[in-house]
Amino acid sequence: MTFTLSRRNLIAATAASFTLSSLPASAQSLIQRPVKIVVPFSPGTGMDSLARIVSQQLQQRSGQPVVVENRVGASGNIGSQVVATSAPDGYTLMVTANTFVMTPPLYKNVPYDVVKDFAPVGMMALGQLVLVTHPSVKAANLKEFIALAKTQPGKIDYASPGNGTPQHLAMESFKLAAGININHIPYKGSGGAVQDLLGGTVGAMIMPVHTALPFLADNRIRVLGLTGAERSAMAPQIPTLAEQGVSGFEVDLWYGMYAPAKTPPDMVKHLNAEVNQILADPGVRELIQKQGMVVKTGAPDVLAQLTAKDLARWTKVIDEAKIQPE
Repeated sequence: MTFTLSRRNLIAATAASFTLSSLPASAQSLIQRPVKIVVPFSPGTGMDSLARIVSQQLQQRSGQPVVVENRVGASGNIGSQVVATSAPDGYTLMVTANTFVMTPPLYKNVPYDVVKDFAPVGMMALGQLVLVTHPSVKAANLKEFIALAKTQPGKIDYASPGNGTPQHLAMESFKLAAGININHIPYKGSGGAVQDLLGGTVGAMIMPVHTALPFLADNRIRVLGLTGAERSAMAPQIPTLAEQGVSGFEVDLWYGMYAPAKTPPDMVKHLNAEVNQILADPGVRELIQKQGMVVKTGAPDVLAQLTAKDLARWTKVIDEAKIQPE
């Protein structure tokens, strides 16, 4: 659903997090017993890496065990429901990505309400995305790609890691903004999608910046622009799509922490402060950047507003693009 790390990189990232100098413990931590952080996707995802890095530091700061539990299945619904129905005491948390707000409008029968059943704790990080093409596509830049797609409606194929993934919905949003029609080819994960892009079987794809950069260096792909609001520190030379005239289109992968609804406000505020301080540490920020993400924090209400805004946004995109679950 979100970009993934290799098993080797996941192990290295987790091990590295334990070598970081421990952050100072909270003077008066409200955390008085073990904490469980649910990740609704498998080990190796960006959200899993974030959860494990933060859990180790939160354990050091609170003096209480903090465990990460992967509750996989149903496009994240199983793990999310576990948290939605847990005791609202701040001891069961969830680290997830913006797939959280994409699933309900896609599947319609999700057994929880992403706004009413959760208490946002705070943003954690962003994973920036980039629109790329195979060099065989006869378009040297974004303007030429849009023009080509308009002259050949439905003829260009694009890959995604699967139906309803952020990469898929980002491309559908781009299609609506640019007024083009290109054909979606869903894969069962990123690996096959990227390989077919590199082989020229499909002509285009939206992928994480850090995944694209090695292929760009080898001239195996052509980069047309970043999908988010800002340029990437990893590749500042790449312009955004908005800079190139595609307005009303800004998509990043975002990651956040949630608690069950009705969790006491004091506990939510405390957890937010703890996580923000952990993510402010230079060693933690460097480790997260090595996983292809940039730290992005804020108050609980910032994540609450983003959750509601993106739920409405993706509901509209899914309806307008007539996207159906697999």
